[in-house]
Amino acid sequence: MLYSLILIVHVFVSFVLIAVILLQAGRGGGLSDSFGGGAAQSMFGTRGALYLTRAPTVCATVFMLTSLSLAVSSVQRGRSLMEHAAAPHKQETAPAEKR
Repeated sequence: MLYSLILIVHVFVSFVLIAVILLQAGRGGGLSDSFGGGAAQSMFGTRGALYLTRAPTVCATVFMLTSLSLAVSSVQRGRSLMEHAAAPHKQETAPAEKR
């Protein structure tokens, strides 16, 4: 249950992080120019510039925390889909006789 919740938060934060990074104006202007120059920053109100500078940091921090949480919880679960899929296909063979 907790694993699923962390996974959902991780995917959501991934999409938010992508959107926030694309909205930032880089050297070439980025995707924010397609909104009409500074319209992307004014879209978030007077604190748009503050939001667009802090949001990637917060999203990246949450992304890293959820990544580490998913890694730790998957190790504790101890299940591997590859091991379970390969288990029925394994066949015991007798060792060959030496002559």
